[in-house]
Amino acid sequence: MAAPRPVSGAPEPVAEPTPVAEPTPVAEPVEASAAVRAASPAPGIGAVEIVHGEALDVARTLPDSAFTLIYLDPPFNTGRTQERHAVSSRRADRPADTTQEIPDAGEPGSAESRGTNTDGTPDLRRSVPGREVNHGFHGHRYERVRELLHAYDDRFDDYGDFLMPRLEEAWRLLADDGTLYLHLDYREAHYAKVMLDAVFGRECFLNEIIWAYDYGAKPRTRWPTKHDTILVYVKTPGGHVFNVDDVEREPYMAPSLVSAAKRERGKLPTDVWWHTIVPTTGREKTGYPTQKPEGILRRIVQASSRRGDRVLDLFAGSGTTGAVASALGRDALLVDVSSEAVRVMRERIPHATVQEH
Repeated sequence: MAAPRPVSGAPEPVAEPTPVAEPTPVAEPVEASAAVRAASPAPGIGAVEIVHGEALDVARTLPDSAFTLIYLDPPFNTGRTQERHAVSSRRADRPADTTQEIPDAGEPGSAESRGTNTDGTPDLRRSVPGREVNHGFHGHRYERVRELLHAYDDRFDDYGDFLMPRLEEAWRLLADDGTLYLHLDYREAHYAKVMLDAVFGRECFLNEIIWAYDYGAKPRTRWPTKHDTILVYVKTPGGHVFNVDDVEREPYMAPSLVSAAKRERGKLPTDVWWHTIVPTTGREKTGYPTQKPEGILRRIVQASSRRGDRVLDLFAGSGTTGAVASALGRDALLVDVSSEAVRVMRERIPHATVQEH
């Protein structure tokens, strides 16, 4: 039997509210979408922070041991006029009370006063008057010896002063299991290695990687220079991250000489990496003049960091380090003083946050 109708004038029974479906969201403009993505990257994608500022100034604000991997690709020309003097560092492990000055510094301009041997070659064991002794860096003492590397090449002056404090900060910022990759042009690699030996210690040297490519002009008066040097140092020898099984492998040069299983797997790269530069028409191309290929950075990030680790690039340029690290599930902090670099990085990594320093 049907339910009785309510008497006229009586209040109608109140019905339970019917759930209303949420309206379909309208697509947001690109700028708004980027802001949303910046606040919450997609699952499995690492967060990226871009800081517009000078590398050393920003580095000094960061906490100790905060990064498992630091990649530095500093410019050759600092763009600054500096006071003319060279700065070099070397380990000085003698106790403070046994440190002695050389009693006879020699005449001005003599080999003794320059810190060189009598044949004019630099003496890396000699202390020179006026040295400045710094304490720190895992308990070791360092002598800052002016004029030492200057004896090799006057052109070292500005670059040494520019690079040394940034290497010192890199050591401080590395975690105990961390690794530094310093990417340099062949003209500065030997100077930088002396400085890195001083800051990290020679026992912390891991590899000298040669990135070889074949593109561009080929002079006919010398062997064409078609490589960059990447110096690799660790904070703790033997205690560093190295994910040998995570590194993308490469084909054997003589595949017929190995088993089918080895051919299928490929071989572990050596310390000579053959990799093209960024193709002018490739999908990676951003137009930034010093852009490095993703393949080089991918190998570095895969080997020397884990998912969830933090990666630092103080000369970020086009942002290749951040793009690769984020795609591999690492968080990245990218620093660059160039407004153009920041613009390129924002376009390339839309989920990144940006701040001024």
